[in-house]
Amino acid sequence: MGAYRTLDFVINDILNAVKPQQQDWVIRCQIIDELRRVIESVESLRGATVEPFGSFVSNLFTRQGDLDISVQLPNGSYISAAGKKLKQALLGDLLKALRQTGRWRRLQFIAHARVPILKIESKNSSISCDLSIDNLHGYIKSKFLLWISEIDGRFRDMVLLVKEWAKCHDINNPKTGSFNSFALSLLVIFHFQTCAPAILPPLRDIYPCSAVDDLQGVRADAERRIAETCAANIARFKSSISKPNQSSLSELFISFLAKFSGLNLKAPELGICPYTGQWEEIKNNMRWMPQTYALFVTTFLSITYL
Repeated sequence: MGAYRTLDFVINDILNAVKPQQQDWVIRCQIIDELRRVIESVESLRGATVEPFGSFVSNLFTRQGDLDISVQLPNGSYISAAGKKLKQALLGDLLKALRQTGRWRRLQFIAHARVPILKIESKNSSISCDLSIDNLHGYIKSKFLLWISEIDGRFRDMVLLVKEWAKCHDINNPKTGSFNSFALSLLVIFHFQTCAPAILPPLRDIYPCSAVDDLQGVRADAERRIAETCAANIARFKSSISKPNQSSLSELFISFLAKFSGLNLKAPELGICPYTGQWEEIKNNMRWMPQTYALFVTTFLSITYL
């Protein structure tokens, strides 16, 4: 117990160093406002809105964390769905406008990614931003993580801790075949689902359908239906807990490392499925079978391949 107590002090110091302070929120809001002014000046983006998503919306960002921005195209009250070529053209227009301001650096246009992205960095704050078009799926993923974090406060702390651990071990870069932030959050979710007693339910108990498929029609109505369903199911889960998990953050972190320490041995046969809250055999999953990735992590929202 003494060792865990010592580790608790270390973890607390780490979290105090990486958790955003009020100024970090202010800086990001200023960046969003500045981007909004630039986008308003682009003729092809007239009427578009600037909407943050990712860790900023889910409240899982660190002080040095990136900022994800979706430029939502005007489509009345309905959900818009621009094609890839249109997204590439619009981001190209935005790239020109951002260059003209002289307030951004490290501009990189990744046009041929599955989701075209424009990467930029603010000269004033050194905060990196990833800009995409009509990324409502990214936004709803962020909201789900926010709602999940409201079930148990340890979830946010654990995600921040695991992100920092992954950064220190250089396994937080999907470009090199390691984890992105969303995948790390899914690993924490899965760990909390498979603790004894469980801290989180299977995600199908929070939202039993495909949230991505349900994002259709009038946006406000679709988002409200998803939010209300999740809120009701989360409340039901919290009220059903008879024996809460009392593990400290240090105990959860050590058991997280132990659980995934042999992942390279399990990965050829088993995938991680937070949707069911269980390890799933790859041979039984028709969506996984044709693929040859090092690791499968899936939810009702998306499948992450590593």
